[in-house]
Order: sequence, then structure tokens, then C-alpha cells
Amino acid sequence: MIFRRPVGRGLALTVALVLGFGAACASEKPRPSTADNATTTTTTVASLGGNLTVLAAASLTESFNEIGKAFEALHPGTKVTFSYDASSALATQADNGAPADLFASADAANMKKVTDAGNAKDPKVFAHNRLALLVKKGNPKKIGSLKDLDKAAVTFVLCAVEVPCGKYGAQALAKAGVKAKPKSLEQNVKAVVTKVTTGQVDAGIGYVTDAKAAAAQADAVGIPDELNVVAEYPIAVLKQSANANLAYAFLDYVLGPDAQAILARFGFTGP
Repeated sequence: MIFRRPVGRGLALTVALVLGFGAACASEKPRPSTADNATTTTTTVASLGGNLTVLAAASLTESFNEIGKAFEALHPGTKVTFSYDASSALATQADNGAPADLFASADAANMKKVTDAGNAKDPKVFAHNRLALLVKKGNPKKIGSLKDLDKAAVTFVLCAVEVPCGKYGAQALAKAGVKAKPKSLEQNVKAVVTKVTTGQVDAGIGYVTDAKAAAAQADAVGIPDELNVVAEYPIAVLKQSANANLAYAFLDYVLGPDAQAILARFGFTGP
């Protein structure tokens, strides 16, 4: 007769536990490690580091200065530098290979010069603006409309005709039937504002955004819709950009809700 020795309860329990643990491990899917996630995040932030230079229309000065600071805060290790001037001057710089990453224009025509030359592509409209008549603080000449610029005692300035604010201003004057000639034609809209705020002239045609920025030094006279002109602002990454990834990140930020809120606060309307 053959006797079988019974298996001990302790051994049976140990075998069961081992088998159960193995089955559980086999059914559980592997998880990415925290270290891997940290590495990915660090790489993403690092890839957005570096410097940017943005050629931007002068009327964007106050809003883009704030947008640049917000972008730098969002992406530590980045530095955004702005070069402000008339869009016509900036388009020439972009087409001459100026070391810059993006171009933000106050009109589509000057952006088209750059895209037609192959130095940028796929521009995005990010804002609109409207004209305003800026007058000396307190409005001593009692200017109430564009037509008042025809008064002999009133002096005013415009941007040069090749500059968007000059082109738009001339259109508005023609609609209003104004015959008087400006005292001078300025290089960009900020020069127009300076002529008014320093008392060199009685009035100047700029943008609503410029009037808002200079509210402490000048008053604004509204221009009705039928005489006004809406300015369209496109932005594009330049072909010569040395940091295209960061440039596209900035472009996306300008189109996003945070930058759009900043633009709205300075008087721009949405794209």
C-alpha cells in the first residue's frame, strides 16, 4: 500500500499567494514613470526658450509690450524684443532680411509685400482698429468733427500716405469732404500723437487705441462709422526667423484668449 503525505496547509497557502500575485501582475498594464513625464515636460519648456524679435506696427506699442511680458512669464527663459515703426518701413526691413522672427502689420497691403516676396506665409488676422481724431487736452479749438479741420485757425497732421494710418486718414478726410492740407506728414502714428500732445498742432488723425493710450495728454473726438475706416492687423512668422518654434508659439499666443483680452483692454477689436 502506498501512502501519500498530505500537503501542509502553510505550503498550500504560500503557493496560492504566489500564483495570485503573478496573475495580478500579468493583468496590470505598465504605467509611465514620473521620471519620464518630468523629462518630457522639461524638454518641452526648453524647446520654447530663446529670444524673439517682433517687427510690429507702432500702434501696437502699449498692447504688445504687455503681451510680450505675459508671454515671457508663461515661458521662462524666453525674451521678446519689439521693433516698432510704420508697417511700410517694417515691411521693407523684413524683405531686406532684417534679423527678426515675426511681422505684425497694421494693414494687409504691407503684409502682402512680405508674403509676395516669399519672406512670410500664412498670415493670421489677430485684431482690428478704428480711426480717431486726437486734439489738444481740453480741446481749446472746439473741434467736434473732421470737417472742423477745414477751419483756417486749425492745424493738424497725418501719417505719411504710405503708412497705414496716413492712407486710412486720407480716406476719412475724403469721405468728410475736408479740403485743408495737413501741416506735416509723419513717419508713424506715434509721431502724430506726439505732435498733438506736445502742442505743436491742434489735431491729428490716429487710431482709437492711440487716443486711449494718450488720454492723459490729449482728448479724442469720435469719427462716425460712415466716415471711419477699419484697420486689419495680420501677423506672420518671417522666413529668416532663427527660432521658428518659439515664433509660432508667440503667434498662437497672440491669437489666444489671454492676448486677445489684453488687446481688447487697449481698444482693439477681435479678428
